[in-house]
Amino acid sequence: MGDTKKYWIGFSRIKGIGAIRLQSLLQAFGDIETAWNAPSAALRVAGLGSKTIQSLIKGREQVDLDYEVARIEEEGFHILTWEDDEYPIRLREIGTAPPVIYIWGEFKPSDRWSIAVVGTRRATYYGQAVTRDLVGALAANGVTVISGLARGIDAIAHQTALESGGRTIAVLGSGLDNIYPPEHRRLAESISKQGALISDYPLGTKPE
Repeated sequence: MGDTKKYWIGFSRIKGIGAIRLQSLLQAFGDIETAWNAPSAALRVAGLGSKTIQSLIKGREQVDLDYEVARIEEEGFHILTWEDDEYPIRLREIGTAPPVIYIWGEFKPSDRWSIAVVGTRRATYYGQAVTRDLVGALAANGVTVISGLARGIDAIAHQTALESGGRTIAVLGSGLDNIYPPEHRRLAESISKQGALISDYPLGTKPE
């Protein structure tokens, strides 16, 4: 993992600094490492408020960046940032695209051809049947299926894509080390081998 990656990881752990504020810091300081190490006065000039500056300073004292990098690698995960050419093109088009995405598995150029399939956690028999028919046809024809790993329609969409020999991507609302619901752990492992699980939340983040 590149030397600057750890600073991106560090910022992902600072409350109050999202895509817009980080972009402002990069414009002010020129690069991610300088922004991370900037003194309070310079951060204030860059537009951060007192509360956010305090949060950043506290984070710099508490977050062991090298440990965070090692932890990600040991888990078999990796990250992509705005600086990476591999960062998903369609995600990059969003005005507030996440500066860092944590990944378990891999993206492929073909994933640009994708469709999101999401639905209720309490799916009817009809809903399950329609999902299987629709996703099965899409996956068999090279369309990557994206969903949220939730119970119900989401899980059926992922599983059907896998069974059809296609690719699927799960977008999580927690850290990659906190698979939710827990009974989908085996499904998550299968997705990581035939697609990817992604999250913009750092490791250790639990679902709310």
